[in-house]
Amino acid sequence: MNEQAVGQENLDKLKIGISIGDINGIGLEVIIKTLANPKIINFCVPVLYGSSKIVSYHKNIVGIDFLFQQIRNAERVFPDRVNVVNCWQENVNILLGKPTDVSGKYAYMALDCAVKELKAGYIDALVTAPINKEAMQMANFPFPGHTEYLTQELGNGKESLMLMVSEGLRIGIATNHLPLREVAGKVTKELIARKLRTFEETLRVDFGIDRPTIAVLGMNPHAGDGGVLGDEDDRIIRPAIIESKKSGMLAMGPYPADGFFGSGYYKKFDGILAIYHDQGLIPFKLLAFGNGINYTAGLSAVRTSPDHGTAYDIAGKNEADPDSFREALFMAIEIAKNRKEYFADRANALVRRSKIKSENEIGEEIEEEEDLEDEIDELEGDQSYEEEDEN
Repeated sequence: MNEQAVGQENLDKLKIGISIGDINGIGLEVIIKTLANPKIINFCVPVLYGSSKIVSYHKNIVGIDFLFQQIRNAERVFPDRVNVVNCWQENVNILLGKPTDVSGKYAYMALDCAVKELKAGYIDALVTAPINKEAMQMANFPFPGHTEYLTQELGNGKESLMLMVSEGLRIGIATNHLPLREVAGKVTKELIARKLRTFEETLRVDFGIDRPTIAVLGMNPHAGDGGVLGDEDDRIIRPAIIESKKSGMLAMGPYPADGFFGSGYYKKFDGILAIYHDQGLIPFKLLAFGNGINYTAGLSAVRTSPDHGTAYDIAGKNEADPDSFREALFMAIEIAKNRKEYFADRANALVRRSKIKSENEIGEEIEEEEDLEDEIDELEGDQSYEEEDEN
């Protein structure tokens, strides 16, 4: 069979780029285990960014049948195969289970190669396999992590948002990867307002929720308890929420994080904005570990990743679970499709919209708005999640 590489004009599937991450970790193991399923090709054209030599090395560890096709770049791909773009040609020393300057260097090269082709429009979305922050620093990677790098490359000067997703659970992190001692100094009314705008937009555009409801968590214990345990919640976070409401956003809070999650109240919202990393990641991983994904909202392109790291302790042992990576791949496909459909619908809105609305149509819209206001009142009036103060 002499299959030919084809351009985008001859494809009926999305091209999903995959950066291979840290070569000493489990990234390629979960990639290979996911893409070895022949049904994956029915949903997308996978394009790996890294090295065919590195892929072959990890393929031998996994020990399963895994065929791929080397290509120069993703402008033209083999639609029914896994494609590999060689971002370097030299041999590389793999030291499984350890962070090294070499593993950081080539993770950076693979990521940079993938992002350049994403910006060029050669791929429709990007899934990033895990990197190790220590190894990346050894390789002079000038960012705390993927999110900050991608924000510079794909943010167009706008705010991004680190968003953890598992089915209906979506938790955004206002301050990303920041030491806890620095959080209070970084939290401003303007920051919270910007993160809320980004969150609201991604819920509409990328997740297809017309009027999303967003809960904001308090920064201090008991959301400050009226200023007794810190004034940031009343002085900074609450005014940002009020300002967002005035712009038409359905934002509520600040809510004490412990009771909010402990009571299951989080299930009432489309999105939850946590103030700092562990405030959002601890409940997320307790509720969805192994099935969640990381999505960078607010970028000009779609990027997802699994919710785990390099897992050096099991690297090379063929024990890694690919579920989270598989979820990240399918979430990238879904969001890319949602985004295309959203902008296509907006482009055609004037054609579809009737120039004159009947009185009945106007009446229906008013009734819908009243129903929505009733739902908001019910949410804001429901304080059943709150607990008595601790001693």
